[in-house]
Amino acid sequence: VDAVGTVCPACWSRMRFIAAPVCACCGLPFEVDPGPGALCGACIADPPRFDRCRSVLVYDDGSRGLVLGLKHADRTDAAPGLAAWMVRAGAELLAGADLVCPVPLHRWRLFHRRYNQAALLALAIGRKTGIPVVPDLLDRRRAGTQGGQSATGRRRIVAGAFTLPPRSLARVAGRRILLVDDVYTTGATVGVALASAA
Repeated sequence: VDAVGTVCPACWSRMRFIAAPVCACCGLPFEVDPGPGALCGACIADPPRFDRCRSVLVYDDGSRGLVLGLKHADRTDAAPGLAAWMVRAGAELLAGADLVCPVPLHRWRLFHRRYNQAALLALAIGRKTGIPVVPDLLDRRRAGTQGGQSATGRRRIVAGAFTLPPRSLARVAGRRILLVDDVYTTGATVGVALASAA
């Protein structure tokens, strides 16, 4: 590639970017346009705790290497490019956000990994938009990995895992918070983390 934060043509051609029409809540792409404000079946059956969520890419063989490279292989150079895509995909959410906050890692996971990939994305989003980023808004009290877990297992792992520490109470009062994570699967992490900040 000729610039940091870009991908080669072969990788680009394998990526499936998410665009409208999407579920008005979780951002799941629809095959046909059901009209404005339409919700997917999952959001109707079990409404999430968040207002809206948007994702850049379908997490599949085309995007997995890029995402896992950032997450587990020290490819922190990917964060600015991914954040630029996130700013575009989440423009309507960013327009009303007062703060940007990453999903925190447990301190032992952070110690072993040496960085929080969600924090790198949040900081890059803040630089591109001018929205204040609060990397330590939430604390993660319990460790646990969600990889390979069912939706029920993911919810069990993150239940009670996040807390809003006293130092953050004044920061969230009356504010709209944009929570940043690297992968959205079932919404378990996002729902629990935002419930902690509520």
